[in-house]
Amino acid sequence: MAENRHFTKPWRDRPLEEAAHFNPAFCGELIARTLNGYSKLSPTSLPFALTFLVLPLALHPGTRRVLPRKASTAFASWAGENADILSTVPERVLRLRPVSREALLFLSQLGAIRVDKDGVSPGERPMSINVKPPVSTDEVDEIRRTAGLLGRWFAHQSQSGAVSQTTGVVLQTMGIRV
Repeated sequence: MAENRHFTKPWRDRPLEEAAHFNPAFCGELIARTLNGYSKLSPTSLPFALTFLVLPLALHPGTRRVLPRKASTAFASWAGENADILSTVPERVLRLRPVSREALLFLSQLGAIRVDKDGVSPGERPMSINVKPPVSTDEVDEIRRTAGLLGRWFAHQSQSGAVSQTTGVVLQTMGIRV
């Protein structure tokens, strides 16, 4: 996979657009927003595998447009209505896996998250995500809102059954094998 090798280049050798959209701080913020939304509704840790869905779903404009507006939307019915967009998710997950890993490591090193056998939970120094950045764009604001929605949506799905079983259903429905 040439794309994965591309993401291992030093930051000074990557295009500026990539630094803007795929840098560990921004991608880490998105994962932290998802974790925050999840933690507000679920007492359990966010399943580790679901963190790898955040960037492919939140950064892709076509996917953002079709995501549900309410976190209580049943995943199975949404997936049935959006099978065409879901067909591209596995490839995006693979391509963005190095970026997701880098963001998770960044958050972990900051103490913003804790990763253990149960999943991902807020760390000793969680990110302050309630502060609105002084400079932003409508698209970036939408991406941030989407990341929070994903956390609440994942939490609602987990309330309908065992967390590990629900995670497996979500991943399988999106065409992702673990």
